[in-house]
Amino acid sequence: MGLVGSSIVRLLPLAPKFVVRWVANRYMAGETLNQALGVMRRIGSQGACFTVDVLGEEISSLDETRFFIREYEAVLDAIVEHEIDANISIKPTAFGLLIDLKAALDNIESLIRKASEHEIFVRLDMEDSRVTQSTIDVALAMHSKGLTNVGVVLQGRLLRTPLDISDISRVTGPSTDFRICKGAYLDSADISHTGYREIVDATNHAIDLMLDSGAYTAIASHDTPVIKHSLESLESRGMGPSKADPRHSSDVVRNRDKGPGYEFQFLLGVRGDVRRKLSDQGHRTRIYVPYGTKWYEYSMRRLRENPEVAMHITKALLMPWTNRR
Repeated sequence: MGLVGSSIVRLLPLAPKFVVRWVANRYMAGETLNQALGVMRRIGSQGACFTVDVLGEEISSLDETRFFIREYEAVLDAIVEHEIDANISIKPTAFGLLIDLKAALDNIESLIRKASEHEIFVRLDMEDSRVTQSTIDVALAMHSKGLTNVGVVLQGRLLRTPLDISDISRVTGPSTDFRICKGAYLDSADISHTGYREIVDATNHAIDLMLDSGAYTAIASHDTPVIKHSLESLESRGMGPSKADPRHSSDVVRNRDKGPGYEFQFLLGVRGDVRRKLSDQGHRTRIYVPYGTKWYEYSMRRLRENPEVAMHITKALLMPWTNRR
């Protein structure tokens, strides 16, 4: 499967843009907010909730942040107006993290405060290893201001992740909220696990550490070994659908769109069959919904950095009966 996925990644840049668009339509919600809202309305009946991502990331000037500020404010307004069960995911570099740290903090704080007014959670997406620490620092800075409706993504493949889990949990306590994924960025062996099995094992270990720390744990994986391990880990800790989180007393308050201490997350259009099965079993499931005009850049980057996604998408396109969106 790795060879097939890698072959797809090598060939796609040579394909006409309309071919890439045909592939991208599987896991993109369109170019506009209205199109994304339409997708969420259709899929919402399947018991899923959402996290909305406006495509685009590292910018070249602070002027470019205005677009993301306005667009995300519109997303928040739409979530409230249409009563959608959703939160938002943002990339700190789109708000100026690599250009002007103070400006980025101000921009992100303003958005998180607006979200907090409506009990909407904000996830700081984790980008490449250049900004791992600075992204964590942004989240901790927000918590220090009393804004606890924000959390980070950690990547199982990074060697530093176990220590990050411990350090963040110690500072933010019961308000700690992680998304854990294997990680899409292919970093070098001096900072990252590189083999499939060791990445899976490291991700499973990170999930256990998060659960044992008391953190809200959003498990973002399409991998059967990770999902299977997560279900076993939840059961062994007395956690599951319709159960109160046994790790905390009732005075721990989380955002209204949270599950009982955990949830499962999936990319739009990927492994919908597994997501629906988990939802039918009572688990809270969330779909990552990306939209925007930068769909081509996003598609090529994600496929280039993680050929496994290409396999999931190819299977969905060639054998749609096995995996409805």
